[in-house]
Amino acid sequence: MNEVVLYDYWRSSASYRVRIALNLLAIDYKIVSINLLQGAHKMPEYLALNPQGLVPTLVIDGRILTQSLAIIEYLAELRPECGLLPSDIADRQNVRALAYAVAMDIHPICNMHVVAHLMTMTDKADAREEWMKHFITDGLCKLEAMIGKFDGEFSLGDTPTMADLCLVPQVYNARRWGVDMTDFKRIVDIDAKCANLPAFQAAHPDRVRP
Repeated sequence: MNEVVLYDYWRSSASYRVRIALNLLAIDYKIVSINLLQGAHKMPEYLALNPQGLVPTLVIDGRILTQSLAIIEYLAELRPECGLLPSDIADRQNVRALAYAVAMDIHPICNMHVVAHLMTMTDKADAREEWMKHFITDGLCKLEAMIGKFDGEFSLGDTPTMADLCLVPQVYNARRWGVDMTDFKRIVDIDAKCANLPAFQAAHPDRVRP
């Protein structure tokens, strides 16, 4: 079997999602660190792998995969028994909706290159922190309400799904930026349950920081 290689940045929430998925599926992989702060994602050799210049990129089965949720869905289809996507079509839609609420609504607005551009447009010293807190809080408030429709130990059901793979890195970012988590009881409870699982522990940024 060809070596599985994950090109990632330790603090990237998109990379964090894929690390959790690989760990849950017990797929051995090698990490190649792409230092976003040093501009490694803009180097020609990396752009040849990933024309968007984003992380993560996963090399698996002789294929080059990009975009974290597309990667996770590939892995879910590779190992359907692991339940990253439920077998029921309605449950799959719900899991995707929860995952997309993070990955497509909160994450893009709070991405590094977006906030870097924001800081070129203002002299306000605390603009970055205010921006992050505003959009993360607003997004988590909506996510809390969405998750509240479903039962189970995790975002949907009693085993982790793609929704939880998106939730946990977003909670990490929320705490990093000092977001008040008091009102997000279901989110905090799910995050705590995930934190007890070895696959999530091994994927934590503090465990993979170069």
